[in-house]
Amino acid sequence: MPQLMEGKRILVTGVRNKWSIAWGAASALRREGASLAFSVMGDREEGNVKKLLEEEKLEAPIFQCDASDDAQIDALFEQVGRHFDGALDGFVHSIAFANKDELSGEYINTSREGFALAHDRSVYTLVRMARAARPLMQAANGGSIVTLTYLGSERVVPNYNVMGVAKAALEASVRYLAADLGPDQIRVNAVSSGPIKTLAASAIAGFDAMLQRVEQTAPLRRRVTIEEVGDTILYLLSPLARAVTGEVIYVDCGYHIMGMV
Repeated sequence: MPQLMEGKRILVTGVRNKWSIAWGAASALRREGASLAFSVMGDREEGNVKKLLEEEKLEAPIFQCDASDDAQIDALFEQVGRHFDGALDGFVHSIAFANKDELSGEYINTSREGFALAHDRSVYTLVRMARAARPLMQAANGGSIVTLTYLGSERVVPNYNVMGVAKAALEASVRYLAADLGPDQIRVNAVSSGPIKTLAASAIAGFDAMLQRVEQTAPLRRRVTIEEVGDTILYLLSPLARAVTGEVIYVDCGYHIMGMV
């Protein structure tokens, strides 16, 4: 019986270690037969991904790309195109950043530089990478792009501040990109994961208390795992979601449906 993603060529960005949501997505995609390529920020991340691939006895190219640099984005997708013979079926956008000192205190004190940085790294990277991916997905007769967001985009979450505002802009960008790319049969969606103890989450003060609150409040009375988020990303990249675009899908054990939490 054919695997769900057999023959599909997928770029996964942003894996930093085995706790990364992007790694959960990569594992799910590989399980269903996808051919993978990875994009990482620098040498440290490349070394970590190489180790993960060795442990899983997998082979996949790893490209370095600072997504805040247009030239590096163009170079990345040129390399990806060469590796995948000129076509790409999907990519996972798992890139976000804000200065740690912008994630505490009052949002009103966000600096102009910090605001611009968070939006450039967390939002514009999706827009710019989608533009670079478009020709490769057109060559594949369509494709799917999935990015990662969080509930702080629509609710005030302590110590999330400018990142919450950036995630709101990211979700709006998903809708606009879905409209732009739809005629090319390219779908764009976001997954809103519940809090997971990733390396990025360590920058958020009071994160352990947040996890406890989710376990106590979410309808399923537990926190979500990277494997569960990865399976949802797999779904959105797969033919099963061929009519789904412009959506934000929550994978948070139901936490977002609750009232004052």
